[in-house]
Amino acid sequence: MVGIIIASHGEFATGIMQSGAMIFGEQENVKAVTLMPSEGPENVKAKMQEAIASFDNQDEVLFLVDLWGGTPFNQANSLIEDHKDKWAIVAGMNLPMLIEAYASRFSMNTAHEIAAHILGTAKEGVKVKPEELEPAETTAAAAAKPVNAGAPGKFEYVLARIDSRLLHGQVATAWTKTTQPTRIIVVSDAVAKDDLRKKLIQQAAPPGVKAHVVPINKMIELAKDDKHFGGQRALLLFENPQDTLKAVEGGVPLKTINVGSMAHSPGKVQPNKVLAFSQEDIHTFAKLKEAGLNFDVRKVPNDSKGNMDDILKKAQEELNKQK
Repeated sequence: MVGIIIASHGEFATGIMQSGAMIFGEQENVKAVTLMPSEGPENVKAKMQEAIASFDNQDEVLFLVDLWGGTPFNQANSLIEDHKDKWAIVAGMNLPMLIEAYASRFSMNTAHEIAAHILGTAKEGVKVKPEELEPAETTAAAAAKPVNAGAPGKFEYVLARIDSRLLHGQVATAWTKTTQPTRIIVVSDAVAKDDLRKKLIQQAAPPGVKAHVVPINKMIELAKDDKHFGGQRALLLFENPQDTLKAVEGGVPLKTINVGSMAHSPGKVQPNKVLAFSQEDIHTFAKLKEAGLNFDVRKVPNDSKGNMDDILKKAQEELNKQK
């Protein structure tokens, strides 16, 4: 029997599995994997690996995830690289999809069969009442078209963000909808050398937007001569402030840096829930400030902006206590 992993941000996976059991009965070889606020990508990956290890048949695995491009999707995507001929992922999870997946396991023996089959049921489960509110197909198709790239010319930098997770759910949905880029560009020497990470980032791009990974020097070249991408609305993603500083010092004309997420690691302090700093990080932000950049400290567009000076001051105080 095909094993199913239900994965989500927060407790959604646990709740929908409970709903599925109420309607279709308790199921074997089904596990819920949740990403909680205090956890990161590696926690989700470890939970998925543990779940797979518990299945009777580990050759056929179907991942049902909440959001294309989110952390649960990205971690599932990294796991199926070596199992493409057997495993599958379906995003946009809803209850009709889950129940159809349960039912399909009685007549279908592969994850690929089930993944292809349940898409229709999942889409049909999305309805509206009164019926006249249902949009016409032409309206839906028009809404799905990519944003107009504009006339040839220089890049328009709609957002530059520091985020250790790079392209994930908050970027692929909230920030993309707010800033409407035509290109998402991950600027990183490390990621540019990693073929798997590059591929996962390109696959996580939202509809209508192209994702690229370029080394820092290449981004500097593009900023100075962007005739190949002129007229595009660019959303830049940096993994850390050091890469951001190199790009700015090289001539990438940024005015504001959105500081969204900086992962904790040994030697760093964490003055708030999402930002962790080393002494080098604090020095780097000081140099960015000297270069005239402003800081927009927000995870998502609807968050209130944090005060970067206060955050850095608190981080420095915590680092001083460690000495």
